[in-house]
Amino acid sequence: MRWKKSAYWLIGLGLLVVGAVVSAASEGRAVADDWRTASREPAGIAPDPLQTPEPVVQVYSARAFSWRGYLGVHTWIAAKRRDADAFTVYEVIGWRGYHGLPVVAATEKEPDRRWFGAMPQILLDERGDHVSAMIDDIEAAVASYPHPNEYRVWPGPNSNTFTAYVARNVPGMVLDLPPTAIGKDFLSDGIVASTPSGSGFQVSLFGLLGLMAAVEEGVEVNLLGLTFGIDPKDMALKLPGIGRLSPISN
Repeated sequence: MRWKKSAYWLIGLGLLVVGAVVSAASEGRAVADDWRTASREPAGIAPDPLQTPEPVVQVYSARAFSWRGYLGVHTWIAAKRRDADAFTVYEVIGWRGYHGLPVVAATEKEPDRRWFGAMPQILLDERGDHVSAMIDDIEAAVASYPHPNEYRVWPGPNSNTFTAYVARNVPGMVLDLPPTAIGKDFLSDGIVASTPSGSGFQVSLFGLLGLMAAVEEGVEVNLLGLTFGIDPKDMALKLPGIGRLSPISN
């Protein structure tokens, strides 16, 4: 019987790997693209700041560039104050550290630019008067991020560690990061924290082993930075590389 269980486990693992490859490919991410020629054009899904006077906060994700995209995504935060004529995008970019720069960047630009060819997806879209206070809290959280000069693709701190940290420190920013956001479970202080959505709690050992339970995220198990879980709210499975499998469209 043991060999049967081992066979089932190996088959399941193989299906996950194949699914990850198919999922990444289906999102239009070209692994072989040169970063110098990969598209950084806006996707046309963000509001025009000149036509949108109200304050806006958005969070985006897109498949990471090159081989990293098979398993993970890059995430970033965009904010626009009332009557501002541009968004400010907050993100962590690893190559900045290689050039002696802080890895945290705050840049005025289009919030929905493709991430080196990969189409972005909106994870959070908040608009209205209450967003002004949220932007104040975002700026404070960005300034207090404890790893401004540190970057590791795995298990963190990386771009997803940054986004999760900001979300945890901004009241009302109910953010459910995808299971492909590797590094989101890397906790900067201790082993227990609220989840990025603020609707539950998680325990994590250096982003390598952990458990999460929350209303928004559901239940997640983190094993070596890879997320397995179930979200009863959306009837979704969460799998490494693949992301969310759900009959309910987000």
